[in-house]
Amino acid sequence: FSFHFLDTDRALVLLEEYCKKLRKPEEQQLKKAIRKVMGIFKSSLFQALLGSLTEKATRRGTITQSSLTASVACDVLGCPKD
Repeated sequence: FSFHFLDTDRALVLLEEYCKKLRKPEEQQLKKAIRKVMGIFKSSLFQALLGSLTEKATRRGTITQSSLTASVACDVLGCPKD
């Protein structure tokens, strides 16, 4: 189940690119929050949880591989549900 690491790496690259565009003083709080999310994505705990959930969800067929990283991130960060 190595795909989740690739999805996380891609998310980190996109977040880093976005952070580079945040230069205005009023954008610094958002930049700080994004960097915090990036730290979570890089943590070994997040990677371990992601790997465990990937294995369970894939076995059950309850989640698609492409949506797993976003789903776990929203669970961790408290994103609103659809």
